[in-house]
Amino acid sequence: MQTKPFRIGTRGSPLALAQAHETRSRLMAAHGLAEDMFEIVVLSTKGDRITDRSLALIGGKGLFTEEIEAQLSSGELDFAVHSSKDMPTKLPEGLHLSAFLPREDIRDAFIGRTAKRLLDLPQGAIVGSASLRRQALIRRLRPDLNVIVFRGQVDTRLGKLAAGEADATLLAFAGLKRL
Repeated sequence: MQTKPFRIGTRGSPLALAQAHETRSRLMAAHGLAEDMFEIVVLSTKGDRITDRSLALIGGKGLFTEEIEAQLSSGELDFAVHSSKDMPTKLPEGLHLSAFLPREDIRDAFIGRTAKRLLDLPQGAIVGSASLRRQALIRRLRPDLNVIVFRGQVDTRLGKLAAGEADATLLAFAGLKRL
């Protein structure tokens, strides 16, 4: 019988914490365990600390998992919770993706300062996104728009939008719903 808490590793963003808490709740319910049998361990990753450049310039998606993977490999963590979309395609030896939260809504959400839809933005408007997929989508639908790299956690990007750094952005509806 486990006598010490299971250590769940996660990033410190509000979305990562929401997912870690949901995972803990589901594990408690599935196994009849008390909350004190789980410790959520918050880690800061290189991807969290370096926000002024695109991921492609600083090392890719692995920047959000490197520290977590190291602590899993060393036994400092029992398991970790991380968004699948941000996982590298190859995991270190001995680590596995073994469980997933139920799939959330797959759509993107348009958030504009003055326009209600991407198609309603004026020509030359600035749309921020760190996602290459979303940047390509925006450019395909509206080649007249200025697409810029827009990194940061959800609240950071919404703050940049409110401050006028862009006229609009696209965010994962799943992340907004989970928050």
